[in-house]
Amino acid sequence: MAWPCSSCSLTSIPTFSLHTSPHLLNPSSPSLPLYNRNNIAPLKSHHLIKTNRVHSWGKPLQASSSKNIGAETTTAQNEEEEEEISKGTLIWRAIKLPIYSVALVPLTVGSAAAYLQTGIFMARRYVLLLTSSVLIITWLNLSNDVYDFDTGADKNKKESVVNMVGSRTGTLVAAYTLLALGFMGLMLACAEAGNIRSILLMTCAIICGYIYQCPPFRLSYQGLGEPLCFSAFGPFATTAFYLLQSSRSELYHLPLTGTVLSASLFVGFTTSLILFCSHFHQVDGDENVGKMSPLVRIGTKTGSQVVKAAIILLYSLLLALGLSNSLPITCIVLCSLTLPIGKLVVNYVENNHTDKSKIFMAKYYCVRLHALFGAALSLGLVAAKTFPKAYTPNPLFA
Repeated sequence: MAWPCSSCSLTSIPTFSLHTSPHLLNPSSPSLPLYNRNNIAPLKSHHLIKTNRVHSWGKPLQASSSKNIGAETTTAQNEEEEEEISKGTLIWRAIKLPIYSVALVPLTVGSAAAYLQTGIFMARRYVLLLTSSVLIITWLNLSNDVYDFDTGADKNKKESVVNMVGSRTGTLVAAYTLLALGFMGLMLACAEAGNIRSILLMTCAIICGYIYQCPPFRLSYQGLGEPLCFSAFGPFATTAFYLLQSSRSELYHLPLTGTVLSASLFVGFTTSLILFCSHFHQVDGDENVGKMSPLVRIGTKTGSQVVKAAIILLYSLLLALGLSNSLPITCIVLCSLTLPIGKLVVNYVENNHTDKSKIFMAKYYCVRLHALFGAALSLGLVAAKTFPKAYTPNPLFA
């Protein structure tokens, strides 16, 4: 008996002996299956092989069916993975917890520079400043989501707080409430320190953040986000935190030194690198809404070369400032230990700059570099205080 195939010709059907089962002729007898389970597979396999020798379409038809099933299975798996990612990581991405290192590093480096100068660390004020900084960074993140929602840049961004909460107004009100609370904390710390220059510098840093993303300026849409980020978190914020570790007493008065300014350059540099790498997976979306980020202008391939040049410049500047005695040798040694993570950033961006699903992680590798470099810089400044004769900061302004 041949395998059922309505379109097969008789010449293509393999020949088998026909034996009529007596059970089929006797209705009263219980019917037995023609084939048991073990016999079906060999007969099917044998017949398909025989058929494919005559009909060339037999095998492609089977392959096409298998491919369709495989494609459906793959699609279902991708949907399940996407659903799993949306449930497991959307909140984490919306909170952007690793990005809050940009609040911790300037404060820690500035406080370490103040400790090098005076040997005093004011822990309570440090906590106050850290809390205020976190509130202000949260304002930056929330207001950025609101204004990108307005322009359509975050239309398909699932981790956007506005898209998750469903309220633009509520998100904006929360953002500016946090800004007000954070600024009040800074004012309180400024009053304790008795240093008016510090609050002026912090105000400049906040203004940089405002004109970066908020209307009517939105300078990030002109590709000016990186220089604004460098200024805000580097010279402005780091120097302000340094000055806020002083007191009204003349004994703890902090002059502006080349050491803290040099250290602030590295803080601003690594923070800007985070922002630069955050554009890689958003190039198409930014271009569609007219946001001319640096990577929209130069492309991801050139952007990967810029990242490589930036890492080389970072460590070259470290060596130059160490040789010029602008930074203590302890900073040079400890910061040099972060070279492997710097190399990791370069290699990862070079290998994945065209893969949107992978290049998303580039900014988080930059966050690691930023945090580790900042920690090494801070430890180097603190360690230099142990050897006061080996390094003495040179005041630039009293």
